[in-house]
Amino acid sequence: MPIYSLTDPGRLRSPALVVALEGWVNAGEAGTGAAEVLAGDARVVATFDSDALFDYRVLRPTLDFVQGVMEKIVWPQMIVRHRPLLERDLLILTGAEPNWNWRRLGTDVVDLVLRLGVVEHVSIGGIPWAAPHTRPVSVIATASDQSRLDPSDERPEGLLRVPAAAVSTIEFAVKQAGVPTSGFWARVPQYIGAHYHPAVIALLERTSRHLGISIDLDSLREEADAQKHQLDLLAEERPEVKAMIEQLETLVDQQGEVSGEQLAAEIERFLLLQGDDRRG
Repeated sequence: MPIYSLTDPGRLRSPALVVALEGWVNAGEAGTGAAEVLAGDARVVATFDSDALFDYRVLRPTLDFVQGVMEKIVWPQMIVRHRPLLERDLLILTGAEPNWNWRRLGTDVVDLVLRLGVVEHVSIGGIPWAAPHTRPVSVIATASDQSRLDPSDERPEGLLRVPAAAVSTIEFAVKQAGVPTSGFWARVPQYIGAHYHPAVIALLERTSRHLGISIDLDSLREEADAQKHQLDLLAEERPEVKAMIEQLETLVDQQGEVSGEQLAAEIERFLLLQGDDRRG
């Protein structure tokens, strides 16, 4: 018995499944922010059983009181939305990273993928990086097969071993089922803990190019410019922050083309540090 319920979305055209989850490997809310833009006003076609995925003592539901009267409870959720675009259909899977049943979730996502005829899977997210907000956000690419990587893509080379995220274990299950997969991961300045608009834009640009779709980013670019302006002002007010940003600028500018080994080492270092913070 699957842990999801499905409403038939009808006939789909070259459907792609895009997956972004809150929490791990979502620095700057880059992945979930991009997924929300991709989803737009799309309708929900699948919901997963929250009781099977979440520990409510860790990820508690929210309870609304109005004038002292309990009105509603909002539970953690995982959903799939369907957005028909001019070029093709998108299915967007979003939600909180589950506390348990990751393998079962992967099995059920594969079942959903096969039922809906999904032709490719794309994971998106963000990783913390030693980079300043004054430089363009770069995107690292991964895939189920080397042939799916664009020659211009930055990618880890050699062995890269990091703590796995649920978004990646889902992708691995889909890959094992024979469906091609890709992953795009925005580098987010490690000192930014809030929603980072430039990383969202970078992911949308790369994902849209990969999927062959068009997404209007004009309003997002205005928000990104405004955010950069605010960060610049904050840096000017705090000399120690300004000095750190200048050091990062020098580091990034001097690095030029980062080698695959350096890239892998940097990813591993930051993900392991983030893993230590979560365990602490």
